[in-house]
Amino acid sequence: MKSFLMRTGRPMGLALIVSLVAGCGLPRSGPNKHEIFSGSELRNGNALVVEVDDHVVAATREPPSHSFSPAFLDAGIAGSDTISPGDTLGLSIWENVDDGLLTSNGMSATSLEQVQVDGAGFIFVPYAGRIKASGNTPEAIRRIITEKLSAQTPDPQVLVHRVAGDGSTVSLIGGVGAQGVYPIERPTRTLTAMLARAGGVTVAPEVAQITVIRGGQTGTVWLNDLYEDPQLDIALRPGDRILVEEDPRSYTALGATGGQSRVPFNTKSISVIEAVATVGGLSSGLADPTGVFVLRNETETRAEAVTGRDITGEQRVAYVIDLTKPNGIFIAREFQIRDGDTVYVTEAPYSQFVKILSAIIAPLNSASTIDQLASN
Repeated sequence: MKSFLMRTGRPMGLALIVSLVAGCGLPRSGPNKHEIFSGSELRNGNALVVEVDDHVVAATREPPSHSFSPAFLDAGIAGSDTISPGDTLGLSIWENVDDGLLTSNGMSATSLEQVQVDGAGFIFVPYAGRIKASGNTPEAIRRIITEKLSAQTPDPQVLVHRVAGDGSTVSLIGGVGAQGVYPIERPTRTLTAMLARAGGVTVAPEVAQITVIRGGQTGTVWLNDLYEDPQLDIALRPGDRILVEEDPRSYTALGATGGQSRVPFNTKSISVIEAVATVGGLSSGLADPTGVFVLRNETETRAEAVTGRDITGEQRVAYVIDLTKPNGIFIAREFQIRDGDTVYVTEAPYSQFVKILSAIIAPLNSASTIDQLASN
């Protein structure tokens, strides 16, 4: 190498090496800011490049992502004592005679467990016959059975209670202490009470989502919102399915950051500055603070609101934030990340220059060392 420089002349040799190294395409984390801007639709590309300001922050802000619809919120508390088809009842009957209708072997009482209310709403009790249970309370059913048995045995005493069955029940699955099917009883007629009955939520409260499926309707709320807003503690209905799960949203961090990875949301909302900080912040030796990009696909309506232009169809949008501007940090604090976004931090032009110098100096140092060893 040293002899090569001597033959070609040091300045010319260095210039040649610089051009060769630059032309080889040194490793880097992705396109720089100017290359992304060159893909703008203003330069015959296929993406919108939008500089984020207060207007863009407001135009891209979304309403709360989860809440129950009026159909859920307006449903009143269901009567926990009303029997429905599919419910299962337990009956205990005492008779004041030694040889009763339902007792035997000197027993004074008999128990009839797992008496299920059929699809038409009836149950069958020996010697009392077919009894309408649906629409009645356990107390009303007790009186009906007592009246029918009184004609055949003196002063019968009847106890009726409801047990878990297929009627007034809800199912809980996912991140709860004990998954299963639970009856709607007086203490568990609301969502929070039923969650507590199932052992509570085992997912971290900051990312826990509660979904209620009722027929063809679905509603989802954040666990923290559920406890902060009593209105969201909706009344349950027979057949409700309750799913507790961790927030599935995530974004991808790439470029000149402390780490590059797919990052799950750890709070209900996250800003650009929080997203970058989560992966270690900007790389002090590589990052270009004027080129912090958020890449996402926007709907036609949102793209029109952002640009103020007529847009047709879904658009690829590259939002760029310049952290060096007086308002840059505040903009990054207010611009919200969405599910599926890519946060990309470009490298500073200086970093490529440093890489080129390193690529030149390293072989020169190696050649000098070899020459010194050869001269010895």
